[in-house]
Amino acid sequence: MKPTIRISSTTALVALIVVAVAPIFAETPAAETTIGDDNCCFTNPRYSGTCEVTTGPDETCADVLAYLNNQASVGKTYCGNTKVRGGWAEIECEGVSTGCTPASSDDPAASRGRTRF
Repeated sequence: MKPTIRISSTTALVALIVVAVAPIFAETPAAETTIGDDNCCFTNPRYSGTCEVTTGPDETCADVLAYLNNQASVGKTYCGNTKVRGGWAEIECEGVSTGCTPASSDDPAASRGRTRF
């Protein structure tokens, strides 16, 4: 004869509440992974200067870094729309001007494909 497991209605109710509420807490981003409006700075030996990016909605600094290091990534205009992929590292943004804005057309650096800092 098989043993019978009995669950009280209170235990079942508590289990149902825990299962229902768990996804709410799982989707809350941690404090160190702020999403959107975060300033991130990156450097690369093959890129002139420092690249500063302000993340968009649903985007983290880790997302931007992964994009810059992915050889197949296309479609975003980070770092003056640079084609440099791979070798990027995140750095502190202390005292860095916005290096990800494209250079103006009257800027001599623009003709060389570099962003002026």
